Amino acid sequence: MSKVNQDEINGILWKACDTFRGVVDPSEYKNYILVMLFIKYLSDVWQDHFDEFSKQYDGDKERIKRRLAKERFILPDGCDFGSLYEQRNEANVGEIINTALEQIEEANKEKLEGVFRNIDFNSEGNLGKTKDRNTRLKNLLTDFHDPKLDLRPSKIGNLDIIGNAYEYLIARFAAGAGKKGGEFYTPAEVAELLAKLVEPKSGDTICDPACGSGSLLIKAANQVGDGNRALYGQESNGSTWALGMMNMFLHGMDSARLEWADTLNNPQLLEKDKLMKFNVVVANPPFSLDKWGAETAEADPYKRFWRGIPPKSKGDYAFITHMVETAHEADGRVAVIAPHGVLFRGSSEGKIRQAFIEENLLDAVIGLPANLFYGTGIPACILVFKKGRKKKDVLFIDASREFDQGTNQNKLRPSDLDKIFDTYKKRKSVDKYAYLASLDEIKENEYNLNIPRYVDTFEEEEPVDIKAVQKEIESIDKELAAVEKEMANYLKELGF
Repeated sequence: MSKVNQDEINGILWKACDTFRGVVDPSEYKNYILVMLFIKYLSDVWQDHFDEFSKQYDGDKERIKRRLAKERFILPDGCDFGSLYEQRNEANVGEIINTALEQIEEANKEKLEGVFRNIDFNSEGNLGKTKDRNTRLKNLLTDFHDPKLDLRPSKIGNLDIIGNAYEYLIARFAAGAGKKGGEFYTPAEVAELLAKLVEPKSGDTICDPACGSGSLLIKAANQVGDGNRALYGQESNGSTWALGMMNMFLHGMDSARLEWADTLNNPQLLEKDKLMKFNVVVANPPFSLDKWGAETAEADPYKRFWRGIPPKSKGDYAFITHMVETAHEADGRVAVIAPHGVLFRGSSEGKIRQAFIEENLLDAVIGLPANLFYGTGIPACILVFKKGRKKKDVLFIDASREFDQGTNQNKLRPSDLDKIFDTYKKRKSVDKYAYLASLDEIKENEYNLNIPRYVDTFEEEEPVDIKAVQKEIESIDKELAAVEKEMANYLKELGF
C-alpha cells in the first residue's frame, strides 16, 4: 500500500515552484524543477535497491556494489540527492549540482547522454547573482527533502505515480508559460483523443516527429494494452527534448528512441539512409511555422515533397507530408493537429490537399473547439490519414460546440471525447454534428475541406407570432405613456 498518494506528491512539487515563481520565467524554471524531480527519483530508487541488496548480501560492500552496477541507472558516489541536500549551504552549491549531473550523465552515457547539457544550476542569467541563486537552490533542495516526497518503489509501489507527477508539472508549466507552453505540451484530453483515433495495437511502431516533452507519444503507447510497441520521436528544441527523455524514463519506457534535431530539415529516424516507416504517426506540430525550410525542400534527399512544396511562411503541410510519407504503406495511420487554414487555403497547399484526397489517404476531418491549446486561442482541427483505404469517402465531424468552458482555457470533457470517437468509429452522418462525404462531393467543392461546407449546423429560429408581438408592443406603449404622465405630474409638483 502506498504511503503517499498522487495529490500529495503533486502538491509538494508545485509548492517547490514557489522558489522560482515570479522571479524566473516558467518556460525556464520548469527545467530546474523537473531535473530535480528526476534526480530525487533516481536517488530514492538507488537507496531502495541498496537497502535490498544490503540485506541480501549481509552488508558485503563489494557484492552490493557489483549488483548495483547492473541496475537500470548508475548513481556515482556523492551524486545522490541526499548528498546534494547536505551541501545546500555551500557557497558553490550551483557548481556542486552541475558536477553531480555531469557525473550521472557520464555513468549512464548510453541512456542519458546530452540530457543535462542544457541545464545550468549555476546560471546567473536564470537564477540571479550568487547570494540570490544560492538561496533559491537551498530552498529548492529543502522543498524536495520533504519526508512525504519518498519516491522509493517500496513506498509508492507504482512507477506511474512518478510519471503522473511529472506530467502534472509539465501541464501546469505549460499553462503558465503562455505562448511558449504550446511548444512542449499538448493538453492531455486532446492527446488522449489523438491517440485513440489511430488505434495503436500490439506490435506497432509509434512515432511523433514533433514530440515536445513526449506526453502525446506516451498517450499513444498506453493505448497498447500489453506494452508490446516501439516508440520513436524527434524534437528540435534541446531543453524540450531533454524533458521528453526524462518523461520516458519516469514512465518506464526506457527503450523509446527520441532524437534531437529538426525533423523537416534533418530527420534522424532513418534506416539505411531512408526514412523509417511506422504503423502509427501522431503529432501536434507548431502551427503555420515560418522559415521551415522551403528553400531546400525541392532538393530533399528523401523526396518527401513530391506532391508540392508548402509556402515558406506556413509549414503545416510540410509536417503533414512528412508524417504521411513515414507511415507504412499497408496499414499506416496518421493523426495530426493543424489550424483550420489547411482545410481551405489555396495555391501549393490546395494542390497538396487535392493530391492527398485523390490518393484516398484522407480518412477524417475533425473540428475542435477554440481556446483548447496553450498559447493560442484559435480553433484547430484533427486530420486523420490511413494508408491502404478501401472506402472512398471522408468523415467530417464538427465537435467545436461541445466542451467545458474554462476561465482561461476550454477543455474537452470525457463525454465529448467519447462522442467524437464513437462517431468516428460508426462512420455515419449525424444531424448537425457529422457528415460522411463522398470523394465526388469533395471534388465538386474543389477539394475545399472547410467543415461548414459538409456539416450543416444552422439552427432554425422558432416562428414569430406577429399578432402576439404586436399586442406586447401595444401593452408596453400604454405602460410607457402611464409612466411618462406620472413623471410629468411629479416634476410639476417640484416646480419644474
